[in-house]
Amino acid sequence: METQQQTWQNMNGKFFHNSITQLVEEAIIREQANGHRLKVCVGSDSHVYGDAISYATAVVFIREGKGAFTFIRKEREIQSISIKERMLNEVNKSVEIAYAICSVLDTYGVEMEVHADINTDPDFKSNVALKDAMGYILGMGYVFKAKPFAFASSNCADMMV
Repeated sequence: METQQQTWQNMNGKFFHNSITQLVEEAIIREQANGHRLKVCVGSDSHVYGDAISYATAVVFIREGKGAFTFIRKEREIQSISIKERMLNEVNKSVEIAYAICSVLDTYGVEMEVHADINTDPDFKSNVALKDAMGYILGMGYVFKAKPFAFASSNCADMMV
């Protein structure tokens, strides 16, 4: 699966060469051994630079009451697409990762949310994709969060894109 071959990094720029499922399992084992209760949030963001779109997907581990840490994957595509298609591409990238890690999270009893960098206010352009994104994420059986509660996409991934 292509997802497993991607290069992941942390917010400090350290690169990891393990698959995201291995990174997630190792992190859960380490953090639970240290007594931390965890929740994972997955979100993606994108920015357009001329004819290229840069995407970042974040897997955020929240230690209840003890901070957080993140794994990031960056991608770049050359294409010209609508805002709705770009928002749905972001959601697809998040769902792809959520699907890849959900069995590991289930094994260790870790909750997951999927965050969409889509505004719930109809005055914003990204809102055109809200219903489709919500349906896709909820239809996959995941907890859905949109702006302003979608920090994995609108903050963590946004910082790295």
